[in-house]
Amino acid sequence: MLRIVFAVFTGLFGAALLHLVIILSLPHFTGRDAATRVAAEGDFNNFYLLGDQYDEAGLANGDPFVRTAVCSFDVEDAPVHFTAKGNVPFWSIAIYDSASNEVFSMNDRTSVGGALDVLAGSPIQLTDLRKNLPQELEQAILVEMARQDGYAVLRTLAPQASFDEAARNFLTEAGCEQFTTRN
Repeated sequence: MLRIVFAVFTGLFGAALLHLVIILSLPHFTGRDAATRVAAEGDFNNFYLLGDQYDEAGLANGDPFVRTAVCSFDVEDAPVHFTAKGNVPFWSIAIYDSASNEVFSMNDRTSVGGALDVLAGSPIQLTDLRKNLPQELEQAILVEMARQDGYAVLRTLAPQASFDEAARNFLTEAGCEQFTTRN
Protein backbone atom coordinates (compact mmCIF):
# COMPACT_ATOMS: atom_id res chain seq x y z
CA MET A 1 0.00 0.00 0.00
CA LEU A 2 2.84 2.36 0.86
CA ARG A 3 4.43 1.72 -2.56
CA ILE A 4 1.20 2.70 -4.32
CA VAL A 5 0.88 5.93 -2.33
CA PHE A 6 4.53 6.74 -3.03
CA ALA A 7 4.10 6.01 -6.76
CA VAL A 8 0.98 8.21 -6.96
CA PHE A 9 2.70 11.03 -5.04
CA THR A 10 5.80 10.80 -7.27
CA GLY A 11 3.64 10.84 -10.41
CA LEU A 12 1.66 13.88 -9.26
CA PHE A 13 4.82 15.75 -8.25
CA GLY A 14 6.50 14.91 -11.57
CA ALA A 15 3.43 16.02 -13.55
CA ALA A 16 3.23 19.30 -11.65
CA LEU A 17 6.94 19.96 -12.19
CA LEU A 18 6.68 19.15 -15.90
CA HIS A 19 3.71 21.50 -16.33
CA LEU A 20 5.56 24.27 -14.52
CA VAL A 21 8.62 23.87 -16.75
CA ILE A 22 6.47 23.90 -19.89
CA ILE A 23 4.52 27.00 -18.83
CA LEU A 24 7.65 28.94 -17.90
CA SER A 25 9.52 28.01 -21.09
CA LEU A 26 6.59 28.59 -23.46
CA PRO A 27 7.36 32.26 -24.25
CA HIS A 28 10.94 31.34 -25.17
CA PHE A 29 9.81 28.74 -27.69
CA THR A 30 6.90 30.67 -29.18
CA GLY A 31 8.76 33.89 -29.92
CA ARG A 32 5.94 35.85 -28.33
CA ASP A 33 7.84 36.99 -25.28
CA ALA A 34 8.12 40.67 -24.40
CA ALA A 35 11.62 41.14 -25.85
CA THR A 36 10.56 39.69 -29.21
CA ARG A 37 7.45 41.87 -29.32
CA VAL A 38 9.38 45.04 -28.51
CA ALA A 39 12.02 44.19 -31.13
CA ALA A 40 9.19 43.77 -33.67
CA GLU A 41 8.13 47.41 -33.14
CA GLY A 42 10.90 48.64 -35.42
CA ASP A 43 14.53 49.66 -35.47
CA PHE A 44 16.83 49.36 -32.48
CA ASN A 45 17.59 52.44 -30.39
CA ASN A 46 14.31 54.23 -30.97
CA PHE A 47 11.37 54.71 -28.60
CA TYR A 48 8.01 53.68 -30.08
CA LEU A 49 4.85 55.10 -28.57
CA LEU A 50 2.23 52.41 -27.91
CA GLY A 51 -1.40 53.03 -28.83
CA ASP A 52 -4.61 51.97 -27.13
CA GLN A 53 -5.16 49.09 -29.59
CA TYR A 54 -2.83 46.14 -30.08
CA ASP A 55 -0.38 46.76 -32.90
CA GLU A 56 1.21 44.24 -35.28
CA ALA A 57 3.78 43.31 -32.63
CA GLY A 58 1.02 42.55 -30.14
CA LEU A 59 1.71 45.48 -27.82
CA ALA A 60 -0.73 48.06 -26.51
CA ASN A 61 -1.04 50.63 -23.79
CA GLY A 62 -3.65 49.18 -21.44
CA ASP A 63 -4.11 52.06 -18.99
CA PRO A 64 -6.05 55.15 -20.10
CA PHE A 65 -4.08 57.39 -17.70
CA VAL A 66 -0.61 56.16 -18.68
CA ARG A 67 1.30 56.68 -21.91
CA THR A 68 3.95 54.08 -22.75
CA ALA A 69 6.89 53.88 -25.14
CA VAL A 70 9.24 50.94 -25.71
CA CYS A 71 12.77 50.73 -27.12
CA SER A 72 14.76 47.67 -28.12
CA PHE A 73 18.54 48.03 -27.90
CA ASP A 74 21.85 46.23 -28.18
CA VAL A 75 25.01 47.22 -26.27
CA GLU A 76 27.43 44.97 -28.19
CA ASP A 77 29.05 47.83 -30.13
CA ALA A 78 28.42 50.75 -27.76
CA PRO A 79 26.47 51.63 -24.60
CA VAL A 80 22.94 52.99 -24.98
CA HIS A 81 22.03 56.38 -23.53
CA PHE A 82 18.43 56.89 -22.33
CA THR A 83 17.42 60.52 -22.03
CA ALA A 84 14.19 62.44 -21.57
CA LYS A 85 12.99 65.62 -19.99
CA GLY A 86 9.77 67.50 -20.00
CA ASN A 87 6.97 68.84 -17.89
CA VAL A 88 5.06 65.68 -16.96
CA PRO A 89 3.59 64.82 -13.55
CA PHE A 90 5.41 61.49 -13.30
CA TRP A 91 7.60 59.20 -15.39
CA SER A 92 9.28 55.84 -14.86
CA ILE A 93 11.67 53.68 -16.84
CA ALA A 94 12.38 49.97 -16.56
CA ILE A 95 15.26 48.30 -18.39
CA TYR A 96 15.07 44.58 -19.11
CA ASP A 97 17.50 42.12 -20.64
CA SER A 98 16.49 39.88 -23.55
CA ALA A 99 15.22 37.24 -21.11
CA SER A 100 12.78 39.84 -19.68
CA ASN A 101 14.65 40.09 -16.39
CA GLU A 102 14.43 43.57 -14.95
CA VAL A 103 17.93 45.00 -14.76
CA PHE A 104 17.14 48.53 -13.59
CA SER A 105 14.21 50.83 -12.87
CA MET A 106 13.75 54.35 -11.64
CA ASN A 107 11.31 57.24 -11.74
CA ASP A 108 11.42 61.01 -11.76
CA ARG A 109 11.49 61.16 -7.96
CA THR A 110 14.86 59.37 -7.86
CA SER A 111 16.45 61.22 -10.79
CA VAL A 112 18.68 64.27 -10.84
CA GLY A 113 16.52 67.31 -11.50
CA GLY A 114 13.59 65.23 -12.77
CA ALA A 115 15.35 64.33 -16.04
CA LEU A 116 16.04 60.84 -17.36
CA ASP A 117 19.78 60.27 -17.86
CA VAL A 118 20.77 56.59 -17.82
CA LEU A 119 23.55 54.82 -19.69
CA ALA A 120 23.33 51.03 -20.11
CA GLY A 121 26.36 49.07 -21.24
CA SER A 122 28.45 45.98 -20.78
CA PRO A 123 30.69 45.81 -17.70
CA ILE A 124 33.79 46.34 -19.86
CA GLN A 125 32.30 49.38 -21.64
CA LEU A 126 31.30 51.01 -18.36
CA THR A 127 34.67 50.32 -16.76
CA ASP A 128 36.38 52.04 -19.69
CA LEU A 129 34.00 55.01 -19.42
CA ARG A 130 34.52 55.35 -15.67
CA LYS A 131 38.28 55.73 -16.21
CA ASN A 132 37.71 58.98 -18.10
CA LEU A 133 34.07 59.93 -17.65
CA PRO A 134 32.88 62.37 -20.33
CA GLN A 135 31.37 65.59 -19.02
CA GLU A 136 27.95 64.82 -20.52
CA LEU A 137 27.75 61.67 -18.35
CA GLU A 138 28.67 63.26 -15.01
CA GLN A 139 25.03 63.16 -13.82
CA ALA A 140 24.13 59.90 -15.64
CA ILE A 141 23.34 56.66 -13.87
CA LEU A 142 25.44 53.82 -15.26
CA VAL A 143 23.72 50.44 -15.55
CA GLU A 144 25.61 47.22 -16.28
CA MET A 145 23.96 44.78 -18.67
CA ALA A 146 24.95 41.13 -18.27
CA ARG A 147 23.40 40.37 -21.68
CA GLN A 148 24.11 42.48 -24.73
CA ASP A 149 20.52 43.07 -25.83
CA GLY A 150 17.42 44.21 -24.04
CA TYR A 151 14.54 46.63 -24.05
CA ALA A 152 13.32 49.60 -22.09
CA VAL A 153 9.80 50.63 -21.12
CA LEU A 154 9.24 54.34 -20.49
CA ARG A 155 5.94 55.44 -18.97
CA THR A 156 4.42 58.77 -18.04
CA LEU A 157 1.12 59.81 -16.54
CA ALA A 158 -1.64 61.69 -18.32
CA PRO A 159 -4.32 61.80 -15.58
CA GLN A 160 -6.43 64.32 -17.52
CA ALA A 161 -6.85 65.14 -21.19
CA SER A 162 -4.90 68.37 -20.72
CA PHE A 163 -1.76 66.31 -19.87
CA ASP A 164 -1.94 64.13 -22.98
CA GLU A 165 0.04 66.36 -25.36
CA ALA A 166 2.88 66.88 -22.86
CA ALA A 167 2.99 63.13 -22.13
CA ARG A 168 3.16 62.21 -25.80
CA ASN A 169 5.84 64.85 -26.47
CA PHE A 170 7.88 63.57 -23.53
CA LEU A 171 7.84 60.04 -24.93
CA THR A 172 8.40 60.89 -28.60
CA GLU A 173 11.35 63.16 -27.76
CA ALA A 174 12.93 60.60 -25.40
CA GLY A 175 16.31 59.26 -26.48
CA CYS A 176 17.40 55.64 -26.72
CA GLU A 177 20.63 56.05 -28.67
CA GLN A 178 24.04 54.46 -28.82
CA PHE A 179 26.55 56.56 -26.92
CA THR A 180 29.78 57.45 -28.64
CA THR A 181 32.46 59.48 -26.94
CA ARG A 182 33.43 62.70 -28.64
CA ASN A 183 37.13 63.28 -28.95
